[in-house]
Amino acid sequence: MKEHRRKYGLSGNCFDLAIWLLDEFRKDGIEAYPIGHDLNTEDAHVAVVAKDELGDRYLCDLGDQWIMPILIDENNKDFTVERQSGFFPAADVQVQPSGKYVEILYHRPNGKVSKQLYDITPIQAETFYRAAHKSQSLIRETPLVECRIPYKNEVAHWEFDDWEITLSTTDGLYKHSCEDYVEVIHRVLGFDRELLEAILLNKGRRDGNED
Repeated sequence: MKEHRRKYGLSGNCFDLAIWLLDEFRKDGIEAYPIGHDLNTEDAHVAVVAKDELGDRYLCDLGDQWIMPILIDENNKDFTVERQSGFFPAADVQVQPSGKYVEILYHRPNGKVSKQLYDITPIQAETFYRAAHKSQSLIRETPLVECRIPYKNEVAHWEFDDWEITLSTTDGLYKHSCEDYVEVIHRVLGFDRELLEAILLNKGRRDGNED
């Protein structure tokens, strides 16, 4: 993964990012473990829970583009159920623990509230790596690229999905299409241009999209 990052500018899917993060935590002596849901399916998603020196747990979800870890142990004096900013692009979040689950509420600038439920039970290593291998064989019908980018005084969420680009900010959503997705993705994310051409142009032809 690190070699591909240096060579192509890629960072992988949620499994790749979780594996990389777990390795970095291990090297720094931080206890951490993977969590997830719907393993071995197209809806699979994984994240990481890390513990501090007191054993308090923090949710780390690079695959969903979180900006920084967030405290999920309600017994910690710093824990809050109030809305918090700076943890997720273009949204305030609320953390609501409930036994082995943690529910996250995302408050968008337009007033919309969405939810995500995390099962924070550790996934055994063998199960996790088997699901990671399975995820590499599941190819989406349309390409998806996500990243966090600086925008004004915040971190925004940039996404290329279904041949459309969306920028999610606290000012709102900005959508646009273009004629040269390869150039735009290369410029914004730094992905290798030749690799993008091989993937997107061939994918576009198969899907009947010539842009």
